[in-house]
Amino acid sequence: MSSNKIKPLTALTNTQTKFLRSVAHNIRPMIIIGGNGLTDGLMAELESTLAHHELLKIKIAFGEREDRSGIIQNILQQTGALLVQSIGKTCVIFRQKAQDSAFSDLPKK
Repeated sequence: MSSNKIKPLTALTNTQTKFLRSVAHNIRPMIIIGGNGLTDGLMAELESTLAHHELLKIKIAFGEREDRSGIIQNILQQTGALLVQSIGKTCVIFRQKAQDSAFSDLPKK
């Protein structure tokens, strides 16, 4: 049993952001937020999916730019994830696992 403890990230460097954006480019949105917004059920599903995948693409299918920005900030605050990218109605967030991360080779700089 390996215990590869990883120090949690508090911010992403430009190199890390570029790396994660390149990985996220080929994945489809796993969470789609509709007109009901951030319900408890959606947040539970988002938390579960983020814990499993670490890198998550989310589509926000309603609202104006300011509304979507507020939703993204709320998600980041509630999950402790970091914003990788936000373009239009799609955002990419990242939260590295403390142990056995698939992104243990994330660039350091």
